[in-house]
Amino acid sequence: MNTPAVAGPQIWVDGDACPGVIKDILFRAAERAHVHVTLVANQWLRCPPSRYIRALQVQGGFDVADSEIVERMQPGDLVVTQDIPLAPRVIEKGGVAVNPRGERYTPDNMAERLSMRNFMEELRGAGVQTGGPAAFHPRDRQAFANQLDRWLAQIPRRKGPSAGEDA
Repeated sequence: MNTPAVAGPQIWVDGDACPGVIKDILFRAAERAHVHVTLVANQWLRCPPSRYIRALQVQGGFDVADSEIVERMQPGDLVVTQDIPLAPRVIEKGGVAVNPRGERYTPDNMAERLSMRNFMEELRGAGVQTGGPAAFHPRDRQAFANQLDRWLAQIPRRKGPSAGEDA
């Protein structure tokens, strides 16, 4: 599953559970900032035709998409995921991990998030109804867009195909 090398930081999306509204924000940002966005999932995902956007389908299985993201990402890349166990792997490799609600995962908050995730899994395993995640609100979309803009502002400015990029 070789893919062409991309110069500069790029965005990886854990595509199986990423809300459509967040994908749309990422697609617009890819075109505007000339940054590559790759959706990784174990199912086929539709994405708009673009030289900056692609979908990568991996085999089904536990953490296959996560492992593919970690293997391919480079330090400085942004990974969008709701998967708590994936976030520390991204951080350890020098990437930036953000969830679709715009919350950035950091070494300081990972222990707490993993603890809470494990606690909730134990409750569910014991038959306790824990409910699902809170509804996705416009403020979540805005928080994500703000976090994305902060990351984009930190990467070197990209130019389009006329600046020597392959077409």
